[in-house]
Amino acid sequence: MCESRQVGTRDDRLGALDADLAERGSLVVAFSGGVDSTFLLTRALDVLGADRVVAATGVSPSLSAQERAEAQALAASLGARHHEVQTDEGELEGYRANTGSRCYFCKSTLLDLLVPLASELGLAAVATGTNASDATDPFRPGMRAADERGVVAPLRDAGLTKDDVRAASAAAGLPTWDKPAAPCLASRIAYGVEVTPRRLARVERAELAVRGLAGELGVPLRDVRVRDLGDGVRVEVDERAVEPLRGRVEAAVRDFEGPVTVTAYRYGALNDALR
Repeated sequence: MCESRQVGTRDDRLGALDADLAERGSLVVAFSGGVDSTFLLTRALDVLGADRVVAATGVSPSLSAQERAEAQALAASLGARHHEVQTDEGELEGYRANTGSRCYFCKSTLLDLLVPLASELGLAAVATGTNASDATDPFRPGMRAADERGVVAPLRDAGLTKDDVRAASAAAGLPTWDKPAAPCLASRIAYGVEVTPRRLARVERAELAVRGLAGELGVPLRDVRVRDLGDGVRVEVDERAVEPLRGRVEAAVRDFEGPVTVTAYRYGALNDALR
């Protein structure tokens, strides 16, 4: 894996990013519509121009309809060419088994489509929005899949952290600067519990229902995770929303079996099983 180079000030790191992009010459950006990929896409468009940059989004049952629509709208607002590719990670036993390497299979499937797409379009490389903070996270098997395929990570290589990306996004007026983390729906399913289209769809429905309930109660809500534990379900929400929603979410998660608990949201909570 490439080491990120932490250089000088944030402006120095942004300069290093621009120099890297200019050297690449053209890119396919793996685009989720999240904080990092949106910033990378915007910067690539600024440096390289719209004719030498393409945004590409992988579409499968693990991508929520809301995230797909937001990615489409963002790409259009930025003036980027946007390709959607249908991925079939659900066909892979390693993905369905949902071990600690699930993300490796998912990312491999996506990048095995994007690398040929870049070649077909005459673009020099495929880039992900992996940042320097991600490089310190021990639970990122998708980065190994990217490195194995020669996919580049300009934010990481310039030493730009998540805080850097959010600050630079705010300065650029990007609407994603404070967007909550939005990993795929499969990240809600506990390790060892099989990933299926049915499980993914009911997680998506349940999270929408919890948000709807919070709206009806007048409870502000930023983060929601409905964790499918296999033998129960855990609803994680902002700490201030726990008590107002406790005892009220059963209808929102009625498709799940087992006991229902409501707790404060914690990023990557299911990774405890890997530790």
